[in-house]
Amino acid sequence: MAFRRRNKSYPFFSQEFLIQNHADIVFSLVICILIGLMFETTAKTAILFIQPQYNISTMSTDGEVSLYLYGWKDCATVVFYLCITIILHAVVQEYVLDKVNRRLHLSKSKNTKFNESGQLCVFYLVSSLWSLYVIEGYLLRPSSLWENYPHVHLRFQVKFFYLTQLAYWFHALPELYFQKVRKEEIPRQLQYISLYLLHILAAYLLNLTRVGLVLLFLQYLSEMGFHLSRLFYFIDENQHKMFEMWSIGFVLTRMITLTLMFLAVGFGLARAENQTLDLEAGNFNTLPIRLLVLFVVCFTQSWLLWKFFRFQLSRTRELRLEQVARKRAATKQQMQRTLKRDSGTWTSSTASFRSPKSL
Repeated sequence: MAFRRRNKSYPFFSQEFLIQNHADIVFSLVICILIGLMFETTAKTAILFIQPQYNISTMSTDGEVSLYLYGWKDCATVVFYLCITIILHAVVQEYVLDKVNRRLHLSKSKNTKFNESGQLCVFYLVSSLWSLYVIEGYLLRPSSLWENYPHVHLRFQVKFFYLTQLAYWFHALPELYFQKVRKEEIPRQLQYISLYLLHILAAYLLNLTRVGLVLLFLQYLSEMGFHLSRLFYFIDENQHKMFEMWSIGFVLTRMITLTLMFLAVGFGLARAENQTLDLEAGNFNTLPIRLLVLFVVCFTQSWLLWKFFRFQLSRTRELRLEQVARKRAATKQQMQRTLKRDSGTWTSSTASFRSPKSL
């Protein structure tokens, strides 16, 4: 199973060999784990990587239902799906993005941004639809986001969603090496990768999974709009309307996120009866933790808004300078044409004055 065309063979265990064949190596590891399910001695270990752990069975009106807790064994599941994500990343790159790049003939810098936006668009689209399916019941009754906290028992869809989200953002770290990202681009990508990991881990470990699902849905929807706009811009540089629509959606997303956080954490959880720290019960509803959560979210949203407005101001200045330069160039060309016309008229009149017919 070869994901990339091999124009040159490299020595084993070399850096170039690892980068060129990283998807095949990871695929081999996944196959080894799957083969481990076939044998009784290794099946118990292999199942830790594939299936979410800490499930308990409870009775409900619909019958027996399996719910899940979280624990250290989730790390093995995250590692397995991290490997799956690396394989899917290589598949999308090889069979979709590379083929489009060959037709567009983009420059090296635009090609890197196009690949980044293409990968993130696929991820944001899948995650947005998945999170919308999971939070459908919460949207109909917003008070369920903070009622009956702590939300220790998770449905399979919720727990699996969080595990795959962690797997994707952890996989983005080695992809910086595998994709040979430029050094000047690494700090920017490390910023948003770290922010996603921080917020997802906080929602998962503090049992704020319901609020986290809604916030992730809003964030992914906004980010998908940006990267779709960038893809269309690379295809046709005259396409700017999608960026304008995304700008409005970006600001609205920040406002809705802040409002929802203050409603759920600042008011909803603050009215709960049990506000004592209890690690065994999974209750983190205390004033310091609530203030810390609100501070982190508000700081992140404010920082994003500050970057957004600073970019818009710098972009507006650049457009004004371009317009001034164009006006100056147009005025200069018009003056040159006027001078040429005047000089031509003067030459023709002089010639007619000197001609014998004029005498």
